[in-house]
This record gives sequence, C-alpha cells and structure tokens, in this order.
Amino acid sequence: MKVLVTGGTSGLGLAMASALAAAGASVALTGRSGERAESVAAGLPGATGIEMDVRDESSVARAVDRAWSRLDGIDMLVNNAGIGMRTVNPRFMTEPQGFWEVPSDAFRAVIDTNLTGYFLVAREITPRMLAAGGGRIVNISMNHSTMRRAGFVPYGPSRAGSEALSRIMAADLRGTGVTVNLLLPGGATVTGMLPQDVAAEGHGFLSPAVMGPPIVWLASDDAAGVHDERIVAAEFGPWLRDRESRQ
Repeated sequence: MKVLVTGGTSGLGLAMASALAAAGASVALTGRSGERAESVAAGLPGATGIEMDVRDESSVARAVDRAWSRLDGIDMLVNNAGIGMRTVNPRFMTEPQGFWEVPSDAFRAVIDTNLTGYFLVAREITPRMLAAGGGRIVNISMNHSTMRRAGFVPYGPSRAGSEALSRIMAADLRGTGVTVNLLLPGGATVTGMLPQDVAAEGHGFLSPAVMGPPIVWLASDDAAGVHDERIVAAEFGPWLRDRESRQ
C-alpha cells in the first residue's frame, strides 16, 4: 500500500504515518517545511518527506506529483493537515472567545487549511486514482461536540465543513472504485493543538497512537470496498467486531 499522509510531521498525522510504515506501507508524509518533513520521514522505515502547503494549489500539485513519482502511484490519501484553536486563541480551553471576537484573518487561515486544504488535495489526487482504477481517501475529523462547542470558531465550523465535504465526496465517488471514509480520534488528543499547560495534565486525553489500528485496517485488504463510514478510533475494536458479526 502506497499512502500519502498530509500534515504527517507531528500529532495524529505522525502517529498514522508511523503505524502505516511499521505495517509495511510505503508512506509519503507532508509538511509546510520540506526540511522538517524529510527529517521526520527519515525516522520511519521506507518513508519519504515532501513539502506541501495545503492552502496553495500550486504547492499541492507539485507535492502530489512528487509523491506519485516517488511512491510509483498512490493507493491511499489521508487528508489530515490542519491547524487548531491555539492559532486563534492560545487560551481557548480556559478563556474561550465569542465568535465576534475572532479576527477575520484567523478565521480564514483555519478554514483555508482545514477545509479548503482537504478539498484541494482530494481534487488533485482523485482524477489520478480514477484513472488508475481505484484508491482510498480517508478524511480526518473530530467529535460532533467539538463542531458546536462554545468558543470554537473557527475550528468547529472548519471540521463540520470537512465532514460534510467528505460525505459529498463519498456520494460523488460511489461505484467508481475510489472509496471515502471518515476517521476521528473520539476525544481530545494530546497533540500540538492543545495548550501545553492543559495537555501536561494528561487527564482524560487520548494518545495520538489511538489512530494507528484503524488507519492500518483501512489500508488493508479487509477494508477493500469499505465506503462512507465514520470510524471513531477510540471505539474501533467494538465497531469492527460489530461490523464483522453483521457480515
């Protein structure tokens, strides 16, 4: 399996890239800094690092070209690159802002990364997958409660939008051989998106490693044809057992 993971230099992206590489996949991971992406990839077996700014169409096109060439095709796209509320309000967990207090440029930056970025990367890679006869797209999302939580503009709307985008992508691609699924941690996860003082407490937070088993399964033969599912990583074991019992 040849996999492109956007935003793969830290957090959920790195956890998924690491799990996929450990399972034997050929992984290309991206970051805004090509140097950092290459450095992180050097620590994973057989991985390659590529510079990509998901907000920029030309950067996306160049990166997908490079990843396709280096991997000799791409079987799976993991749309993960994103920024969180820390970029808007560093104290968002303890001192939430009303939406009317959010600067417009901060709003646009989050939407451009978390929503438009998913669209641009998927738009670039889907025609290649269709021409190749198939492929898999996994869009990373968050809990529905995060999408409507007070003080979570613009992060909540960006993730709600990316989830709606994913569902429409799945509808548009049904029956084409290209599958689309959603994957989310299932709770607050210890990544750079959390304020450092809050993350240090460690109470009730998930490890990014929770994303490993479901993303490896989604890349496996067992997941061939799985389409338009919303998988919660923290509940993956029971979800999979229930799915298998129904088949």
